[in-house]
Amino acid sequence: MDFKLTRIAPTPSGFLHLGNLYSFLVTKALSEKSGAKILLRIDDLDRDRYRTEFVQDIFDTLDFMEIGYDQGPKTVQEFEQDWSQIHKMTSYLDALEQIRERKLVFACDCTRKKIQQLDSSGYYLGHCQVRNIPLERNETCWRMDTFDTDFIHLNTYTEGKKSYVLPEDSAFFIVRKKDKLPAYHLTSLIDDVTYGVDLVVRGNDLLGSTLDQKILANGLDLKSFEDATFHHHQLLKGPKNKKLSKSEGANSLQFLRKEGKKPADIYQILGEMIGSKEMLQDFESFKTHLAL
Repeated sequence: MDFKLTRIAPTPSGFLHLGNLYSFLVTKALSEKSGAKILLRIDDLDRDRYRTEFVQDIFDTLDFMEIGYDQGPKTVQEFEQDWSQIHKMTSYLDALEQIRERKLVFACDCTRKKIQQLDSSGYYLGHCQVRNIPLERNETCWRMDTFDTDFIHLNTYTEGKKSYVLPEDSAFFIVRKKDKLPAYHLTSLIDDVTYGVDLVVRGNDLLGSTLDQKILANGLDLKSFEDATFHHHQLLKGPKNKKLSKSEGANSLQFLRKEGKKPADIYQILGEMIGSKEMLQDFESFKTHLAL
């Protein structure tokens, strides 16, 4: 299979950890195999957690591990000046207006506490769908109406076309937040379509996000994303089989670099975490282990 463009899409909300690196390396391996170029696309609309040192850490990590890319910023200054999502706000707001015109959303004023009270699972199950709250009321978000969603079809890299049912924790997802800013699913979708990404690589934990974005693409007639191919890879797990987290500083690459670890050491640690029977010491041995 030949593709035009894949992407590395970190969020500058903390220092990158080994799980982020694993995803970057899988993306690089697939790009080499499929002929796709790589875009560095940094998701920075979460301004509350944005810090320039987290952006710098992305460049430092890619440089340290010798992960090249074909499109995207090379420095923090270049990113903030030309590539930040702040500069793309018009395209996000245009998409939100289309969503409103097509009556694809409903307003919701539920807090997390109220959602928990309504259902012990903590999942939002569409409580406000029939309340007819005006979309412009303050302190409301816009949720996608997924009530009648049927099977969602994905083109997968390793298994061809597959069908999925939307899981409860991905239903009625938010496209506009209570602060009236576009939410992640919308901005990620619009960016991928704008740049022409046709191969999306993500962890298994983001399958629900992919399904949500497919629903959104269908509602907005964004055929290029509907036709894109997806690969959801295994997750690296930390102690007690827990998913790695930036907020906990788990296995921070910055920490490992400061400890004096070399790229070969990092590959060895990754190999142990993914249960490789062979010792990984460089990108070539990593690719061999993946056997994609």
